[in-house]
Amino acid sequence: MLETYQYFSQLPLWELLAVFSSIAYVVLAAKENIWCWPAALISTVIYTVIFYDVYLWMDSLLQIYYLIMAVYGWYCWRQHVTNQQPVNQESVISVLKIQSWPLVSHLKIILALTIVSLLVGWLMANFTPTSFPYLDSATTVFAVFATYLVAKKVLENWLYWIVIDLVSIYLYIEKGLVPTAALFILFVIMASYGYLKWLAKFKIVEGLQAELPAVNS
Repeated sequence: MLETYQYFSQLPLWELLAVFSSIAYVVLAAKENIWCWPAALISTVIYTVIFYDVYLWMDSLLQIYYLIMAVYGWYCWRQHVTNQQPVNQESVISVLKIQSWPLVSHLKIILALTIVSLLVGWLMANFTPTSFPYLDSATTVFAVFATYLVAKKVLENWLYWIVIDLVSIYLYIEKGLVPTAALFILFVIMASYGYLKWLAKFKIVEGLQAELPAVNS
């Protein structure tokens, strides 16, 4: 705990802003708050520069993708926001419907992403000095897809993030990045909270929709 505190207390201002923006993004996304996307935008812009500066160019490229998805996510959620405040003051809560994809669809997607991860991992293992090339590739490939699921408000996105973050924790511990691993433990907790919160709302909406035919009849 002391090591984690010392780590964050010594971070440069911009990196601290990126860390807290990332945390804000997860918390706000769990609450279906549309301002999660500007928070994501801030963190991705900063991390793009940071990773490029330290020659982590693949991570920097991934951040550019996150930046694009932050804009796309804002657009998707912006089309469905509540407008129930007095004096026409728009609410920040997106009411884009939470959806759940069938298990079979996820299994097919996971199979496809696994194949892509293996291919990317092979390239990384044979042409770069990357540590844990296959696990690194898998977390990156699945994170790309999971971010898309967040933008479309697919319930299961949180389950993807839980697995991605758990694998990332292992990678960071093996690389000696204990404070970063601690941060990802926090992300696992927040992703679990996000899943339970979205699941509860999804069940409520599904229940209301199931009652409509009976009421109309």
